[in-house]
Amino acid sequence: MAVQQGIARLFVTDEDDQRSSLGFDIDYEMTFRSFSSGQVVKGRVISVSPKDVIVDIGFKSEGIIPAHEFDDLASLQQGSVVDVMLDAAEDENGRVVLSKRKAEKSQGWDRVVSKWGEGDTADGRVTRKVKGGLMVDIGIEAFLPASLAFLKGFGSLNSLIGQTIQVKIVKINPSRKNIIVSRKDLLEKERAEGKARLLEELEVGGMRKGVVKNITDFGAFINLGGIDGLLHITDMSWGRISHPSELLKVGDKVEVMVLSFDKETQKVSLGLKQKEANPWNNVDQKYSVGARVRGRVVNVVPYGVFVELERGIEGLVHVSEISWSKRVTNPAEVFKANDPVEVMVLNVDKEHEKISLGIKQTEANPWTGVDQRYKSGQKVKGIVRNLTDFGAFVELEEGIDGLIHVSDMSWTRKINHPKDVLKKGQEIEAVVLNVDPANHKLSLGLKQLIVDPWEAIASKLTVGSVVPGQVTKVASFGVFVEIEKDVEGLLHVSETDQGVGQTLETTFPVGKQLYARILKIDVPARKIALSTKGVPQH
Repeated sequence: MAVQQGIARLFVTDEDDQRSSLGFDIDYEMTFRSFSSGQVVKGRVISVSPKDVIVDIGFKSEGIIPAHEFDDLASLQQGSVVDVMLDAAEDENGRVVLSKRKAEKSQGWDRVVSKWGEGDTADGRVTRKVKGGLMVDIGIEAFLPASLAFLKGFGSLNSLIGQTIQVKIVKINPSRKNIIVSRKDLLEKERAEGKARLLEELEVGGMRKGVVKNITDFGAFINLGGIDGLLHITDMSWGRISHPSELLKVGDKVEVMVLSFDKETQKVSLGLKQKEANPWNNVDQKYSVGARVRGRVVNVVPYGVFVELERGIEGLVHVSEISWSKRVTNPAEVFKANDPVEVMVLNVDKEHEKISLGIKQTEANPWTGVDQRYKSGQKVKGIVRNLTDFGAFVELEEGIDGLIHVSDMSWTRKINHPKDVLKKGQEIEAVVLNVDPANHKLSLGLKQLIVDPWEAIASKLTVGSVVPGQVTKVASFGVFVEIEKDVEGLLHVSETDQGVGQTLETTFPVGKQLYARILKIDVPARKIALSTKGVPQH
């Protein structure tokens, strides 16, 4: 008789049959008992094959269960009693369809939901990988989404298969009888607890071991075992380093000192160089002023050169302290990194960790005794080394340059630029005007080689006389006219017969010969005023 509308009637057992044969009156209706589809009952294994397992549940026909529902098919024997669920009344062969897995799930579900609720923690074994995550056996299979399996991003799901892990039950769906769990929640909780525990253990000045987790331009992050600390580049070494990668690489195990930490922000500052004594502590004893030491160039900048005296100790050679004789404007043209140099200690500032060094001080100062070698009024010879807007530098000997100011180049001519009189590399004679050894300055004169001609000029020329001349320069306010060798007078524009619309350059071109009348002679100011008004040009 078929089971209808999910209801089945079971025949009485052998014991009942025996009672009937012995003459007991048994009500026919009592030989059947009712149960529903989906109900879990006990059954006895009749036979086992690789494809399916036949089970007798005391119904008119045996039930059939797919073999893959048994985890250990080889250990299953005829006569074994198993819990099964009635899945369907009968298949096309008239057999009752049973399910062992559904029975386990139903029984497991009841056990699990009676034991745990949402938010509880359970141990489970990762059984298999499915789309979107993993299945974890916590009594029944629960779903662990990939996004909730690891702390950050998606790790290797395959690495968890077969492992027993702790998970947090985040969702129970009674209608669908499924459970969602999270491993990430517990890992985050564990990490937070670890951070809090570690922060309680930290002490400023204490040593901690860690692993280099990440390297940036400004430092390295060290995993201390639950919390990351920053090892800034300035706290890595007493010496100069350009990038943290020069000392560390990701994965390195290091011991660092805790410099500071904030429990609220969970920020930890670490130090590596602090494990060693600060080399600046006794720098004034090791490097006294005036001491000559050897070092290595570590950096070249426009204003000087940094020299490493020892690891962690650097000093600056200012550009002005490089040479007595050479005018060094770009140190990079003289030095490069790793050049060995000898220097003299000029000053030590222990408090601000600064040392001033000099290179030229390791050589003899050519200015020593210069006032004995060069006296005011002495005639000297030298080579023009450099021309500037204000004068010319003349080398008298190696390391000793004298300056001829533009105003000391001629008694009579107005010199606008030294190049009008001198050339670079030219050998000349000059007169020493002043010597200042303390400030390394020596003044020279060119015009002082001859007697000031203005007294002779004043006695030779008279106001009102007409003299010949040649235009040497044209300015906006007038024309300069040479009336004697190296003697010029100014013909102001107001003292010309220039017509309307004419320009000085057109009327008085450079080189033009003319006659002019002397209006004024100012000997102290060395000026002569001229006029062409009413002066015949013949």
